[in-house]
Amino acid sequence: MSKTVFLDRDGVINKKLENDYVKSISEFEILEGVKIALQKLKELGYLLVVITNQQGIGKGIMSEKDLLKVHEHMLKELPEIDDIFYCPHLNGTCNCRKPENKMLYDAKEKLDIDFNKSWMIGDSKSDILCGKSVGCKTIMICDNLKQHFGDFMGKNLVECVEIIEKNR
Repeated sequence: MSKTVFLDRDGVINKKLENDYVKSISEFEILEGVKIALQKLKELGYLLVVITNQQGIGKGIMSEKDLLKVHEHMLKELPEIDDIFYCPHLNGTCNCRKPENKMLYDAKEKLDIDFNKSWMIGDSKSDILCGKSVGCKTIMICDNLKQHFGDFMGKNLVECVEIIEKNR
C-alpha cells in the first residue's frame, strides 16, 4: 500500500482567485515553491494526488473541458503529481464534494493507498475534515491560529513538507 499526500488545488498548488474560479490556463498561477516542495515529497516516497472541489462546472461558469485543459497544463508543469480527482457538483448534491470523502476512497481504490500513512493538505476546513474522516494526518495552510483546524498548520506548501519530514 502506498503512502500519499493528498493536495487541495486552489490555495495550495495555485493562486486562489477570490470570489471566482480558475477557468483557463491563463488564470492558473503556480504558487512559489510548489514545484520544489512536490519534488521533495516524491523523494520522501509519497504519491501525490490532487483532490479538488470544482463547483464552477455545476454553476455553469466553466465547462468540464475547461477544467481538463487546466489540469492538463498543471500536469505538464508539475509532472510530480500522480493523479487528480475532482468534484464538479454543487454543494449538497453529491457524496464526493469535500468534506465528503468519496474522492479519497476513489483514489485509494485506484492507487492502493494506506490512509494511516498519508496526509491531507488544504486551505479550508472542508479539506481538513475530509482528510481526518479517513484517518489521514492533516495540515492546514493558513496564517491565523484561530482559523486552524488541522493536526498541523503551515503558511505554504514548503512549510508543509518540513512538517511531514519531521512527523512521518
